[in-house]
Amino acid sequence: MKTKKEKPKYNAFQDSIYMVKLAWKHEKAILFHLLLFVATFVALQLIDLYLAPSVISAVENKVSLSSLVLTIAAFVGSSLVLEAINAYFYGFHQYPRITLRLTMSGMRNGKACDTSYVNRLKKSFSDMMHKASWSLGSNSSAAEAIWGTLNGLLQQFFGLVSMYAILLMIDYRLMLIIIVTALISFGVDKWVYGYEDRHRDEFSSLNQKLGHVGWIERNHYIAKDVRIFGLAGWLEELYYKAFAAVFALRRRQNLVLFLSDLTSLVLTFLRNGIAYAFLINLVLNDGLSASMFLLYFNAVGKSAAWARNILSSFNQLGMHSRNLSVYREYLEFDEPFKFEDGKPLPVGKEHTITLENVSFTYPESENAVLKDINLTLRTGDKIAVVGLNGAGKTTLIKIICGLLDPTSGRVLIDGVDVREYNRRDYYKFFSAVFQNFTMLPQTVAENVAQSLDGIDMARVKDCIEKAGLTKKIESLPDGYNTYLNREIYENAAEFSGGETQRLMLARALYKDAPFLLLDEPTAALDPIAESEVYEKYNSMTESKGSIFISHRLASTRFCDVVLLLENNVIREHGTHDELMAKKGRYYELFSVQSRYYSEGSVNDEAEEN
Repeated sequence: MKTKKEKPKYNAFQDSIYMVKLAWKHEKAILFHLLLFVATFVALQLIDLYLAPSVISAVENKVSLSSLVLTIAAFVGSSLVLEAINAYFYGFHQYPRITLRLTMSGMRNGKACDTSYVNRLKKSFSDMMHKASWSLGSNSSAAEAIWGTLNGLLQQFFGLVSMYAILLMIDYRLMLIIIVTALISFGVDKWVYGYEDRHRDEFSSLNQKLGHVGWIERNHYIAKDVRIFGLAGWLEELYYKAFAAVFALRRRQNLVLFLSDLTSLVLTFLRNGIAYAFLINLVLNDGLSASMFLLYFNAVGKSAAWARNILSSFNQLGMHSRNLSVYREYLEFDEPFKFEDGKPLPVGKEHTITLENVSFTYPESENAVLKDINLTLRTGDKIAVVGLNGAGKTTLIKIICGLLDPTSGRVLIDGVDVREYNRRDYYKFFSAVFQNFTMLPQTVAENVAQSLDGIDMARVKDCIEKAGLTKKIESLPDGYNTYLNREIYENAAEFSGGETQRLMLARALYKDAPFLLLDEPTAALDPIAESEVYEKYNSMTESKGSIFISHRLASTRFCDVVLLLENNVIREHGTHDELMAKKGRYYELFSVQSRYYSEGSVNDEAEEN
């Protein structure tokens, strides 16, 4: 079922002005080249138009040989000079265009990094981000190709003005013939160029699927699953089915293009036949000279071609505009959080974060993940959050550190709603280790410091030591200067899951924020390594407020308060000993889990059965 397509927010004129402003700000050379190429094009076309008629006229008037040679030399010399200027600047005109496109790519990536986190959870934002990439992917993408279209449009417009000035010397009806046939061609071309736009969502969906399947096939971390589960054939089938669908769309588009070209051929034949018959009649009945016949003959041909090209360029400009409009709408996607327009957050040594009746439901979902949560976290507090999968533990962390705003209720920092403050200032209050993380293809030290310059190596080493990774790092050939990610560097180190988790813990400690949030920070560690982290937990969280999420309930002994989340609410809270003494749900879960760590319990159970 077809849905009604939304009209782009910006039109071709507005997008062209937007690009001109961007070029003026970042790459003024683009505008200089544009004006230069237009001026030289018009001049060269006029030279080409008048050269042959001028020579024929000179011969008809029986001028001297020297005058004839000078006439030809003047035309040829002027043409050579202009061609040389064109060639010189054409040799590097594309570089500023590429640079501007890459600048725009940086703006797109910056939006993805800086946008409110909740936007990244919205399909509408994800779709718009993907479509925005259509403007930036290659030299033929709208962000770069629009300059070629504008260049051709301006060249042909000013060239057409000069040709019309010549044709008006004969008869305005010639101009009308050219305009009418060009408008018919324009209508056909508009329908043709609109094909891709009419199928934009279909193209986008298929290209997303192609890109995602291709990413899975190339991804280093998924290679094990592909081989163990024999996914190669299935992935290839998915890829080729999507590719066949794209190919079918393109084949239909090529058929439409063929019909457009056929229409253009018929119109050109009719237009030229009428114009040439008119000129021949002037020669036979009004004594039009050979030189003037040639001049008008060439003017008709050039103006007819340019009239159609101008209108086609408008269609092409419209296509660029539709892509650029999506790009601009993506950059302007509504921000639910305050950033620079928020109040600066006062900096101090001690802070209190309070959750008042907080509930949360994810975008495009109907079921609440958290309901009526009340919680206070002060600098120095150590809170453990436990619960089964899906209880809302990670969501709670994201709400506390400001990645999500509650659907209802409030989060307060020192008694003030966090929504009043610059959210980036609020982020500075937190260090975190989340379940999903990424190591950048930089050195160990740079990954810990999250910086390329001004790294405090003594602090890096201290954080590595607290995370229990010193022995591993110092065993590497280049120590803290060892690069990570073998997909980029041949001699890079490969870390295990547990070692990577320790490195992320060191990164969180290096930031030295007032609050430390640890979401399953020992999930990939063995029990002995996990015990070592617990032993250092007090020193790691000294003078900091901390929240520790774990499925292993034994880890809660190191915290002041334990919260048990179940059915999206805080079911139990208290110290480990208090909750064990209550013999409620926490006691039940702890008992089930701990028996598998008791020596001989599993064997004894097997013998009983």
